[in-house]
Amino acid sequence: MSLPSVHRDPALPERVTIYEVGARDGLQNESGVIPLDTKLAFVERLTAAGLPVVEATSFVRPRWVPQLADAADLVARLDLHGPVPYPVLVPNERGLDRALESGVTHVAVFASATETFAAKNLNSTYESQFAMFEPVVRRALDAGVKVRAYLSMCFGDPWEGEVAVDRVVAAGRRLLDMGVYELSLGDTIGVGTAHHVEVLLDAFAEAGVGLDRIALHFHDTYGQALANTSAALRRGVTTFDASAGGLGGCPYAKSATGNLATEDLVWMLDGLGVAHGVDLSALAQTSAWMAEQLGRPSPSAVVRALTAG
Repeated sequence: MSLPSVHRDPALPERVTIYEVGARDGLQNESGVIPLDTKLAFVERLTAAGLPVVEATSFVRPRWVPQLADAADLVARLDLHGPVPYPVLVPNERGLDRALESGVTHVAVFASATETFAAKNLNSTYESQFAMFEPVVRRALDAGVKVRAYLSMCFGDPWEGEVAVDRVVAAGRRLLDMGVYELSLGDTIGVGTAHHVEVLLDAFAEAGVGLDRIALHFHDTYGQALANTSAALRRGVTTFDASAGGLGGCPYAKSATGNLATEDLVWMLDGLGVAHGVDLSALAQTSAWMAEQLGRPSPSAVVRALTAG
């Protein structure tokens, strides 16, 4: 059996957008240097598999994330004006400068809902990070570039513990008010549970934020990513970040394991009758190929099942 039986739930959205982060978030924490040609092939294969958005890389300082030191070279080899956008992360104005020089059309900034993670991930404070992002967002928008925002540690922080829902909403609204088109709420260490997801989404809705501007970014540390995705679907969220093959983690949060695997997400969506436009077979083959490049099995249960033998 290669596909799940479809049982459409009319209460769910008819279609969702999968925001593929494997080429950036999935690879950024790899210790061995991955050749540029391999990264390019990965992005191209993800595109060919039907992913509607493929985040390509990050213009961070190379000594922070050595794996992505070739960001400009990779972007130079992509079709930045084709039908599939290739967003890049930019941590500050210098990162934006490099991204604009490369001709990108989509960027993302990444903020923290907690003080400690802002210090460790951004070398900033919780409050000063917003002052850092304001000119980045403004200049990008002035240049005609779309801006997305990630908000990390929305469900828990390994240093601070539980993160208050109202703090997450306040931080998220500040980013949205800057003019970003979408806010991705990150369960950076994978501690979220289904009702926690519902409570957080309801709090954003009560604060006047339409869920069409919210995306979710789950890590599968405790095996809850699909359950959390299902809860968000039932609240009406239609954009989900995922990483091909379940690759990834966070170099500044050592307890974070891989992202929600795109194949596992696609399998669930197929069974629910929710459209997404991704070729599951092509995607699984791509992730199996990348696992070979990395020299270890794919973390994705669906990849392992579909490519066994």
